[in-house]
Amino acid sequence: MKRKDYKNYVQSKASRSPILKNCFFAFLTGGAICALGQLLMQLYASLGVSKTICYPLASVTLIFISGLFTGLGLFDKLAKHAGAGTLVPITGFANAITSPAIDAKSEGFVLGVGAKVFVIAGPVIVYGTLASMLYGIIYYLVTL
Repeated sequence: MKRKDYKNYVQSKASRSPILKNCFFAFLTGGAICALGQLLMQLYASLGVSKTICYPLASVTLIFISGLFTGLGLFDKLAKHAGAGTLVPITGFANAITSPAIDAKSEGFVLGVGAKVFVIAGPVIVYGTLASMLYGIIYYLVTL
């Protein structure tokens, strides 16, 4: 079968993706996660926590909830319907670290969890750190 024939065959069998529906649910889910973060900050502030502490406390709470949902298998179910809406940086990153750790737990803590925990998130951390260092050097040289 020629490449063009195969491409036409695949396109005839593939179902079309409901782009507008997917975008709508991603928007709603991402907005709901951000609104939850804002509600957590307001909750902590109403409990008398200073604003400088409210922000990291809300972030840690979202990370905990995301890790818990990943461990219980609920994050994947949510992502199946919400799509890219679950990729809000803080919850998506927590899921990217927790998921490989859960998958590798049968291999032990050192060679399994310890070695695989940053399989997905590791490159993000490395390139983010390198980019921030490069930016810092450029900023320093420009402001001399």
